[in-house]
Amino acid sequence: MTPTADLVQTYLRPGTLTLGAQPPLALYVHLPWCLRKCPYCDFNSHEVQGEMPEQRYLDALVADLEASLPLVWGREVHSIFIGGGTPSLFSPRGIDRLLSDIRARLKLAPDCEITLEANPGTFEKDRFRSFRDAGVTRLSVGVQSFDDAHLKALGRVHDRAQAIAAIEEAQVAFDTFNVDLMYALPGQAMGQLEADLNQAIALMPPHLSVYHLTIEPNTYFAKFPPRVPNEDLAYAMLDRITEMTAAAGYGRYEVSAYAKQGHRCWHNVNYWEFGDYLGIGAGAHGKLSFPHRIVRQVKYRDPRLYMENALAGNALAQSDEVAREQLPFEFMLNALRLREGFALHLFTERTGLPITAIQGPLQEAEQRGLVERSLTHVKPTERGFDFLSDLQQLFL
Repeated sequence: MTPTADLVQTYLRPGTLTLGAQPPLALYVHLPWCLRKCPYCDFNSHEVQGEMPEQRYLDALVADLEASLPLVWGREVHSIFIGGGTPSLFSPRGIDRLLSDIRARLKLAPDCEITLEANPGTFEKDRFRSFRDAGVTRLSVGVQSFDDAHLKALGRVHDRAQAIAAIEEAQVAFDTFNVDLMYALPGQAMGQLEADLNQAIALMPPHLSVYHLTIEPNTYFAKFPPRVPNEDLAYAMLDRITEMTAAAGYGRYEVSAYAKQGHRCWHNVNYWEFGDYLGIGAGAHGKLSFPHRIVRQVKYRDPRLYMENALAGNALAQSDEVAREQLPFEFMLNALRLREGFALHLFTERTGLPITAIQGPLQEAEQRGLVERSLTHVKPTERGFDFLSDLQQLFL
């Protein structure tokens, strides 16, 4: 019996949860290399040293997927997200091979959303079109800023002109795509934020993600902290982002996500609604539901170690059952990020717990003006959205 088959037997044994229908399933694929590690980045990304082992890594991904198949046998995949690192460093031919190998092994929904993260620093004419021809349906372009000084401070490998050229090419090649921006950057003033947003909006992306720069542990910025806008200015910037995107026809459907009608990122919505996802690739995380338990998995983090273990038949570094008492917080940590909140029945369907498991914290949140409730639905108020971490903490 294979290691995964042994795990499946373990996961299928009786337990304390009773889960009904399985949630939607997504696939996350991690491609870990980038041209240069950004000083704010705490993702599992590694600067390319010499030639990137594209073919060997693709072999490892296929082996990882094949070993994981017993965990998701017969289930349909609704979205695929190829993240990194900088996945657009891989050749269009490599991405074509990857998606062909995935299609040969998994049942994809007819409208399966397939997203590829791309960096303007890896952009060349017609490259995005080649990714589309390989089967990618959605691009996510990591711009972060259109200000050359801020791009330099963030350690980005592209400049303003390259960012604009990449987005213009994405417009031609894709029906839907996303532009990533950051705010509260080192030395950023309100006028500079507005200039970034005005430039992004002028390029008419169907989707915008706008993230607050946070100083994460074990990053260059954690060791050498830059001077960033104070909390009051950062809040004012977020208010301005909400105003400007709304005026341009974008709906804020999640804390950091703004979309035109019909252009939400369904892969991310699945995360926030506590759906399932299988992760393949170096350091990839997964969350999978079984009739009596929910399991989280992590693959080997170091790319070299990952390739060795995946090709030997077991890329799994860690597999843990989510404790029953942790499930309310895990669900609410995700679901409360959605502007529209969640249907109460979804909590029971996705966690296997009765709604009474969150009744006390929900009442407190309502009394503090952080959520509003109906008989069937819960959603954060404006205040709850502004103080989201305080709201989420109530469910710990």
